[in-house]
Amino acid sequence: FRRAAYRKRCRVECLFNRLKQNRRVATRYEKRAANYLAMVHIASIRLWL
Repeated sequence: FRRAAYRKRCRVECLFNRLKQNRRVATRYEKRAANYLAMVHIASIRLWL
């Protein structure tokens, strides 16, 4: 295993947990992949602001 990649694992897992706090992203109400990706982008923007 790569030690550098493993160190960043916690950050990635925390990011996914924060994204899944948004109900629409966690349960995937959108049927089309493009709409779901747009919701992931919106949720990410809300986290970073």
